[in-house]
Amino acid sequence: MKSSWKRKRSAGNKLNIRTIARRPARLFVVGDIHGCYAELRALLSYLTNDLKFSAEDQLIFIGDYVDRGKASKQVIELLVELKKSWPETVFLKGNHEAMLLSFLGLGGMGGDVYLANGGADTLLSYGLEPSEVAGEEQARAGFPQEHLKFLQELESMVGLAEFIFVHAGLRPGVPLESQSEDDGTWIRSDFLDAEHDFNKTIVFGHTPFEEVLLHLPFKIGIDTGLVYGNKLTMVELVEGDLYQVDFGEQNVKVSALRQRLGEP
Repeated sequence: MKSSWKRKRSAGNKLNIRTIARRPARLFVVGDIHGCYAELRALLSYLTNDLKFSAEDQLIFIGDYVDRGKASKQVIELLVELKKSWPETVFLKGNHEAMLLSFLGLGGMGGDVYLANGGADTLLSYGLEPSEVAGEEQARAGFPQEHLKFLQELESMVGLAEFIFVHAGLRPGVPLESQSEDDGTWIRSDFLDAEHDFNKTIVFGHTPFEEVLLHLPFKIGIDTGLVYGNKLTMVELVEGDLYQVDFGEQNVKVSALRQRLGEP
């Protein structure tokens, strides 16, 4: 399900963490979207109309909004409007946003391999023909300023209560203040295959699973491979509820995280 493309690890910049002090009534976290607009719209409609999302709640997106799917521009437009309505919403940076920003000449690394990793679909959604984009300036000109601003304001890592939210994971054995942004957006097996001593549960995306990964108390993986034909996942971490939309569908399926642990 995941891409076979490999990337060398680099030290990168330090991963900035912001701590949210308030305790929300409910804490919703949405997994990787990858340009799948219809499923995201269905999930957010359910959050607003059925779950009655309010200012007492907190909403966090784990990153990877763009690439591979066909409607990245629509996804970003929807998230930009959502941020206007709910300004406390957290939007984390995924490795695909990091590559896109680099491709657009807005910092970071990975722009040289962006088109080969789903970026061509994003450019097409903005009306840009990848083979005709001559450089960074021409590419940036195809993106609305609001979208560029949204991408540049994405956060790296957020802590709230007993959780840390980051796109890909953290490097075990390295203090939080010394974690690199490269690891935060790209790490896989070194994080997935290990336990850690951060004394927090790491909620992450990036690596797709058939079902939500529960490796408690260490980690919760919420990328369930929507763009690969599986489903979009949103978890609510106060009550432990799970909301999912299958690829190509509009209805939201509701279950409990404890069922993933085999509990009644």
